[in-house]
Amino acid sequence: MEPNEGIKAWQWVVTVIVIIILIVLGYYMFKGGDAPKVSDISNPTASSTPAADANEVNRIVVADQYPGNIAYISSVQLANPGFVVIHKDNKGTPGAVIGSAYFAKGINPGKITLTEKTMDAGIYYAVLHSDTDGDKKFDAVKDMPLKDSKGNVIMKIFRATSNITEVKG
Repeated sequence: MEPNEGIKAWQWVVTVIVIIILIVLGYYMFKGGDAPKVSDISNPTASSTPAADANEVNRIVVADQYPGNIAYISSVQLANPGFVVIHKDNKGTPGAVIGSAYFAKGINPGKITLTEKTMDAGIYYAVLHSDTDGDKKFDAVKDMPLKDSKGNVIMKIFRATSNITEVKG
């Protein structure tokens, strides 16, 4: 009797099923499934959110930082040129403006020289503003805060603290 050579039909079926399962699992792993996204727990209402058009996104990323006369912006994404404006805290809302900087359309990091130093344990707001008249000079009366599709001002709360754990890499 001669040994049976080649792959049997059931082996082909099992191989195809395994490949399909791997493709489906890979798709869900890279897509991320329908898991909820983690929001900014320290400030859920001031998260970065998209504008009305999904292709035009306005958002800002600012981390807690050492007290001083410069505010470092990790990333600002603007659908149109505008400003990042730093406000002092006024009982839980943005108060007096202590600095602003113009940012071009797109994604950019940056730093803002402040007119007043941030204080240790102080709370500050980085708020996105439009450049309404296109003059690249911030005017608190004309250059209004940008809002997301739900009508919320796009901003990020950060703290000035001398107790920052340095993260490398």
